Amino acid sequence: MPDRAYLHPIDPELVPGARNAIDVCLRLKPWERITIITDTATREIAAALQKEVERVGSEYRLFVLEHHARRPLKFMPEIMLDDLALSQVSIFAAQTQPGELSSRTQMTTVVNNHRIRHAHMVNINRQIMLEGMRADFVKIDELSQRLVERARQVKRVTCKTPHGTEFEAELSPKLKWLKTSGIIRRDKWGNLPGGEIFTSPQNTNGIFVVDGVVGDYLCERFGDLKENPLTIEVENNRIVDLRSENKDLRDEFRAYTSTDENSNRVGEFAIGTNTACTHVIGHILQDEKIPGVHIAFGHPYAEHTGAKWLSKTHIDCVGRDFDVWFNGEQVMQRGKFLV
Repeated sequence: MPDRAYLHPIDPELVPGARNAIDVCLRLKPWERITIITDTATREIAAALQKEVERVGSEYRLFVLEHHARRPLKFMPEIMLDDLALSQVSIFAAQTQPGELSSRTQMTTVVNNHRIRHAHMVNINRQIMLEGMRADFVKIDELSQRLVERARQVKRVTCKTPHGTEFEAELSPKLKWLKTSGIIRRDKWGNLPGGEIFTSPQNTNGIFVVDGVVGDYLCERFGDLKENPLTIEVENNRIVDLRSENKDLRDEFRAYTSTDENSNRVGEFAIGTNTACTHVIGHILQDEKIPGVHIAFGHPYAEHTGAKWLSKTHIDCVGRDFDVWFNGEQVMQRGKFLV
């Protein structure tokens, strides 16, 4: 019997965000097929998404991870990968567990190979459905397009914050800028809520103060870092020093970024563009979309950016209250766009 996400009435508060995902972000059509992958912890949100798919009238298949494999996943179940290959559209709406990144990479490899319009809703929760997922993604897409067109002409981006960040990225025309605004297209799957532009930098140097959040499973453990930030010193794209009064955070971040030879290498330089996200909530999926800068260590999304190296890990780092300059021209002041 196929998995179902709902047996009871849908929470009406989840409907606007779910409808935004299906109608605006994914633009699902009745003649298309969609695969939804969820887990037991996220079934309420998956149920709202499933109901919206049924409203559109599309053929679909829904999978609950725990019905097909033991968590944490060592690999994505074959039945799900096979089903994905039959669909034009897909959604992953589930919570992460340590060690599962490789299984999600298996999934996104199928997405990339089949050019599926894929919504990645990792660790989605009710608050995000009521905030970031209610954004006007058409307007965010317009802002993101303006910004990415300018970024593609830039050789150097400088960013500073009142909290101690002084960081510079050198960019190369050989490394692509990408836009994941929430309007998802076949050429690049996107996180939902969307709202960022990103590239893999040629080089970075400076101090980056993480007083927002860190990514992956460390986010759930440590949450909002405003009171106990992590200070990262980078030289030639590599971490050379980590400081924090929270020793557990420092040590776990160091262990994560020591996983493989490129886990401590800056793989992503990004600017959040979701103007509906106005404050840190302690959740990476939404907080990295706040207008400002975030960087990530590890995997550089080489399949999209053109970077010539790989890593098995990827961890985002979000700060607060950025001033940003493109080639010396200021484009953001205290987190507000000037373009």
